[in-house]
Amino acid sequence: MLKNKVALITGAGSGIGRATALLFTKNGASVVVADIDEKAGKQTVAAIKRAKGKAIFVKTDTSLPVDCKNAVDQTIAEYKKLDIAVNNAGIGGQQAKTGNYDLAEWEKVISINLSGVFYGMHYQLPAMVKNKGGVVVNMASILGAVGTAMSPAYVSAKHGVIGLTKASALEYAKKNIRINAVGPGYIQTPLVKENLNKKQLKELESLHPMGRLGQPEEIAELLLWLCSEKSSFVTGSYYNADGGYLAQ
Repeated sequence: MLKNKVALITGAGSGIGRATALLFTKNGASVVVADIDEKAGKQTVAAIKRAKGKAIFVKTDTSLPVDCKNAVDQTIAEYKKLDIAVNNAGIGGQQAKTGNYDLAEWEKVISINLSGVFYGMHYQLPAMVKNKGGVVVNMASILGAVGTAMSPAYVSAKHGVIGLTKASALEYAKKNIRINAVGPGYIQTPLVKENLNKKQLKELESLHPMGRLGQPEEIAELLLWLCSEKSSFVTGSYYNADGGYLAQ
């Protein structure tokens, strides 16, 4: 589905990003694994190479414009073009009420989860225009469509990602560049496994009508479709993969 395509994936060191990188290379793409965690990113690259895929690692802090530019520059230097960008990197942030939310923590969450997506596209889109087309998928969340208490920065950032996706999609629709957002429910990633006990995990599962958390590979399959020609008439859209969470 992605033969001869070049994909840049942020946050590809673990979770949804890693699952997506592995699936994309399995389907013919060459991948740039961008992550702030060098060890995890290189582990993803090693897994891809063991499966006979093509990948390089670029250390990237998406809150820094210079790093986002470098990720694109390194992609072009290695593969001569950029066809696909998945802006997946993100953090959960502090749990606190808005009136008590730490100001530095607010800045950190917004800088990574929202500004990082903007910085990414700021450099990815001109490269795609030069390439005469491309696809961008931005990682939002179910919390880009609804709210939840105690996460004002995360909810604000993810709502912003959806708005940014729609605005950009309109700007680049005639340039043969499609831009969409994905809204996962709660996914069984290392972050969830490491920070929740069994009781908390059960409570989280119960929020989803399907009675379970999603798997990174399930989100990766949606990303594969959105980044392939099979979704050629899809742009400016927000796709949920949430076990029925938003249908309630």
